[in-house]
Amino acid sequence: ASPHPELSASAPWQLKDRQGQVLQRGLAGERIEVGAPLNSLAEVWLETEPSGTLSVDGQAYEGRLRVLRGSNGLQLINHLPLESYISSVVGAEMPSSWNIEALRAQAVAARSYALAHMARPADPHWHLGDTTRWQAYSGLSSVSDRRRQATASTAGVILSYPGGLVESLYAATQGIVDEAHAHLGASMSQTGAQDLAQQGLRFADILGRYYRGATLARLQAGAH
Repeated sequence: ASPHPELSASAPWQLKDRQGQVLQRGLAGERIEVGAPLNSLAEVWLETEPSGTLSVDGQAYEGRLRVLRGSNGLQLINHLPLESYISSVVGAEMPSSWNIEALRAQAVAARSYALAHMARPADPHWHLGDTTRWQAYSGLSSVSDRRRQATASTAGVILSYPGGLVESLYAATQGIVDEAHAHLGASMSQTGAQDLAQQGLRFADILGRYYRGATLARLQAGAH
């Protein structure tokens, strides 16, 4: 976001401190000012109703926003369920018109990569950034029915090798995979995944082509 982002919500909202104490309340559509509370607090949390969304510089997001005062302005961290995050990543990383099996392969790869960074956060305040340095994440702007379908139909499925979590690297083309990831081990070509899906391969077989020796596993319900 910009150093001084414009914040709003599509439904009534609340601004809370770290302990959950309500600092401000407001209505849908109005601009939300967080500067005054952050003069005396290290952080604030912006929440809206379950049916609503939060907006940062005109971009819509699910979940909650944690707002910190950084050295160059405000720093915003979007806290949301893993599967909601994956739906957005799939949409930001692959066109929705691509074969559903390619989208499913992308969902599994993105989920494994995300969990690897949940175990090894990129920063003391957040697990993953929103750029291709980690995985592209665009909030609700990259979510569609087909991307949600790809995520929901593989919910909880990750890559394991052998018994551990695979940090499933991937890149747009095989050329980029070879240049950027050859020294790091297995990596998936996204256009290659689409080509394989068009040939009739299922997502598990596509993943098997790129992450050799890895197996599919499923997260246990309630696991953290």
